[in-house]
Amino acid sequence: MGKIVWLASYPKSGNTWLRVFLHNYINQPDEPYSINKLTDLSASECNAAFFQQYLPGPPASYTTQDVQHARPLVHQDLTKLHDDLVFIKTHNANRAVHGIPLCTPAVSAGAITIIRDPRDVAVSYAAYTGLSLDDTIAFMALPGAANRGTGTQVFEFLGAWSSHVESWTASPKFLHLRYEDMLENPAREFGRVIRYLGGDPEPNRLANGIDFSDFKTLSKQESTHRYQAGSPTSATPFFRQGRAGGWREGLTETQRAKIELDHAAVMKRFSYV
Repeated sequence: MGKIVWLASYPKSGNTWLRVFLHNYINQPDEPYSINKLTDLSASECNAAFFQQYLPGPPASYTTQDVQHARPLVHQDLTKLHDDLVFIKTHNANRAVHGIPLCTPAVSAGAITIIRDPRDVAVSYAAYTGLSLDDTIAFMALPGAANRGTGTQVFEFLGAWSSHVESWTASPKFLHLRYEDMLENPAREFGRVIRYLGGDPEPNRLANGIDFSDFKTLSKQESTHRYQAGSPTSATPFFRQGRAGGWREGLTETQRAKIELDHAAVMKRFSYV
């Protein structure tokens, strides 16, 4: 039995929201936990600093082979971040690249994965990256889609949105959440998170954790202090709207139809069509 609980999602699907909730629920602060202290109880797997002790040169020069050979060593190191469970954010698909798993099973205790309507993902992801909606929709359909390594992050392999979701929902041992359900009934869905982690949700503690993780609260924090882990080049706030169905105003009919064609089977499985 490993120690890492993967907090897994396709980008812009609610991963940071989950991390904020966990910090507020576990630490029980008197005021909302800072969005710039989410490394207190969690870490981002693609952080290049974790890989530098194993790979020479600047992170932007690392090849995918370099990163994959170092990944199991890095994941073993991540288990030492805390004595108890270790929460690790990842946007990687639950697959192998160059024959090496992107999320090492031997150190894994489980995973909580968040699924979001890909039409809303496209709108939010385009705003975050600065790509056009058409380019974002095309990217989300690529079997080999990946985020390239930078000076601060190593590469992440996403794959197409559909295959990414399938990779994380194939195991009954993992907890699967729908972003839309989290919005509609946060007490129920975040309560499921606590139960999955082996606890019994305490009503007042759960309510405070949810209240301190509200999107209005996160947006206010960002406007006051800036979210340091957000995109340094994006003019769009990281915590944009926190709602479902924004694609109805954000997509053209052609764009909507393209997404629904690309991901029809998985969208149907999760009641998005």
